[in-house]
Order: sequence, then structure tokens, then C-alpha cells
Amino acid sequence: MYSIELEDKAVKAMKSLDRQISYIIYRWIEKNLSGCENPRLHGKALTGNKKSFWRYRVGAYRLIATIDSKSMIIFISDVAHRREVYDR
Repeated sequence: MYSIELEDKAVKAMKSLDRQISYIIYRWIEKNLSGCENPRLHGKALTGNKKSFWRYRVGAYRLIATIDSKSMIIFISDVAHRREVYDR
């Protein structure tokens, strides 16, 4: 079962969001990713220069993450609105 780690950039982004949106995102992470058997079922692999990353869609927001299959950890590196997340 996979565990979740938020990187500093993601924590900072979550703090800058509206409290209600942050709550919705945290609940989605707990429900869908924390303790799941296969996190790839809930996301989509990115292409191009972000080939090693996965994205998770939570309403109008996106979580950008890497999945370490050996240690079974999902590293969430960024959280942002869909129009901004890929420009960072």
C-alpha cells in the first residue's frame, strides 16, 4: 500500500489556496491515494519534459506527483489550478 509525501512546494501551494479547496484536495488524497494498491488507476502519466510525472485531477485543480514503486511512496510535488500547473 502506498503512502503520501507532500514536498515543500506542494505544502506551500496548499496553504495559499482557499481553505475549502484545500480541504477538498486533502480529502481526495486521503480517499483515493493514501493506502491504495495502484495509484496509477487514479491518475494520468504526463508526456514531454514531464515524462516521469503523473497528474491527478481534483475538480479544477491538478496534483503533480512522482510514484516510487520500490519504496511505495507517492511524492506530490505541486498543486495548482489547471491553467497554471503546467507552466511552473
